[in-house]
Amino acid sequence: MTSPSSGTGPHRRRAAEIDVDEARKAFFLMVGFIALIWVLQVANWADHYQLDASFGILPRNLGHLGDIFTAPFLHVSWDHIEGNSGPLFVFGLLAAYRGVVRFLGVTLIVAITSGLAVWLFQGNQLTVGASGLIFGYFGYVLARGLIDRNLIDALAAVVMALSYAYILTVAIPGTPGVSWIDHLGGLVGGLASGWIFRTQRRGLPGRGQPKAPGPPSAGKDVQVTQGHPRADLHKELGDLGL
Repeated sequence: MTSPSSGTGPHRRRAAEIDVDEARKAFFLMVGFIALIWVLQVANWADHYQLDASFGILPRNLGHLGDIFTAPFLHVSWDHIEGNSGPLFVFGLLAAYRGVVRFLGVTLIVAITSGLAVWLFQGNQLTVGASGLIFGYFGYVLARGLIDRNLIDALAAVVMALSYAYILTVAIPGTPGVSWIDHLGGLVGGLASGWIFRTQRRGLPGRGQPKAPGPPSAGKDVQVTQGHPRADLHKELGDLGL
């Protein structure tokens, strides 16, 4: 006889294997992401930061509208990229470990919201940097934890935010040389992504949908047709009121 819960073991092991596989892919993805922005930084530095001028966001300039997708990969100095690399890796990993494909969707949304915020509302200054993505990933992990009721994700977002508290302080309007609009736009995109990519919960069968067959419930009559191998036994039990 098979226990009713015997199928949960392999299922849980399979789910755990998927989680580990996604976490592994997320780790290598973020390592590659950080390596890419550092390679671009070397090339940018060697070219006297001409990549910033060519592919950074210049507000309300139609020729630079498409650069909302390239600006997050560029930085204005070594200090800039050093300050962004740590939180970008940590928050990116937290955002990606539950699904790399979903993470790519989050990245696209955050790049659009942060980039458009800069392009529409920023003063007339060139803007580059991954800070918008960092705030977006933070917002996504926090929203995902709250919406999906995953306490671990929500606590991880808060703890990491406290660990990198300086990235929150630079979001205050008026900080010299820092685009708080970029940070705000990224945060809004991350929070929206938490809702867009929320986990869909299975509901109860709707009206008109057949329920899955199961064993007869206790207390209900079981009809036994004539000719059934145990028809006589059921008849005797019925005569006894059992």
